[in-house]
Amino acid sequence: MAELLRFATAGSVDDGKSTLIGRLLYDSKAIFEDQLAAVEATSASRGDEYTNLALLTDGLRAEREQGITIDVAYRYFATPRRKFIIADTPGHIQYTRNMVTGCSTADLALVLVDARHGLVEQSRRHAFLASLLRVPHLVLCVNKMDLVDYDQKVFDEICTEFRSFASKLDVNDLTFIPISALDGDNVVNRSENMPWYEGTSLLHHLENVFIASDRNLIDARFPVQYVLRPMQSAHHDYRGYAGTIAGGVLKPGDDVIVLPSGFTSTIASIDTADGPVDEAFPPMSVSIRLSSEIDISRGDMICRPTNQPDIGQDIDAMVCWMSEASALATGAKLAIKHTTRSARALVKNLHYRLDVNTLHRENDVTTLALNEIGRVSLRTTVPLFFDDYRRNRETGSFILIDEATNATVGAGMILGPTQS
Repeated sequence: MAELLRFATAGSVDDGKSTLIGRLLYDSKAIFEDQLAAVEATSASRGDEYTNLALLTDGLRAEREQGITIDVAYRYFATPRRKFIIADTPGHIQYTRNMVTGCSTADLALVLVDARHGLVEQSRRHAFLASLLRVPHLVLCVNKMDLVDYDQKVFDEICTEFRSFASKLDVNDLTFIPISALDGDNVVNRSENMPWYEGTSLLHHLENVFIASDRNLIDARFPVQYVLRPMQSAHHDYRGYAGTIAGGVLKPGDDVIVLPSGFTSTIASIDTADGPVDEAFPPMSVSIRLSSEIDISRGDMICRPTNQPDIGQDIDAMVCWMSEASALATGAKLAIKHTTRSARALVKNLHYRLDVNTLHRENDVTTLALNEIGRVSLRTTVPLFFDDYRRNRETGSFILIDEATNATVGAGMILGPTQS
């Protein structure tokens, strides 16, 4: 089965993001001939001298400009080596929440920089958000190299500047690729115009970047989503617990503990849609059967007796506020959804707001407005079973919901239990 790589693209307006995605789809033969014919016809009617590949992805932008909110545009394509899901996120600061959405599940973030302008405030912000969201791999694509005569010095200067900025961030894997999305240099095929560049093309990097070890395979975490009861099964004694593995590796015969009850058991079998398996790991969707009858319901968590998550009602987290209608303030009461568990949460404290452009902490703040990020302390009505976000993105993240409108108003990354 081909491995799936999710990547988010970010860049300032006119850095060539749409053209780059169009070029990836076009050169990897991932678009249909009728789509290409339509783009060629539109390009000709607009008087473009070339086939404007940006039109492949820009259909959505027209809707965005008409005030139809498209949060993140997802594109799907595949090569023989891998399947890809692209989350195309808008670049402006007012779209910070969209980038948070796109990066939250991404294995890799692709930040586009215009070679003529070098690093701008937006490039730094995109890199910071990618690191805050613990995206394991970061690629800086220096685009429009054709407009600076494929000059190695320009590329090297941008890389040096970005490296020194990235050293303040938590970036584990950083790659630099000089490209021309318009002409296809180093996008799918290696460029003859930049013989000084010794790395691979962007697609080759996307196909080969090693992501298997990015998931947490140490801490076994299985949030129960659904209880499969006998009535739905041919085996009337079948009682399985369905959900998605959020961490670690689970096998039949393993000793497990169920939270919050604390009851222990062993795994009798693990089933998938394709039948039983010998082991399960993230992000597999499975049904687990235990050897003893225990009362388990949605929101419970199955883990190892010797390796349990933090259990508590007081957490500290970084929150990105996503609501236009209201601000986050101390004392606010919201619904919280964490893994498969739902509760209510009280905002006990707003410690500081983070300036996403300078990384400066603003301490004397009382609210977080739309697209602002800050550190908060929350108290929940029931205990959550959580890990630090940096250790496990699945059990370390949550969303906040306005109970009156049912709108998602915040996304949170857990830093740990509240320090008293």
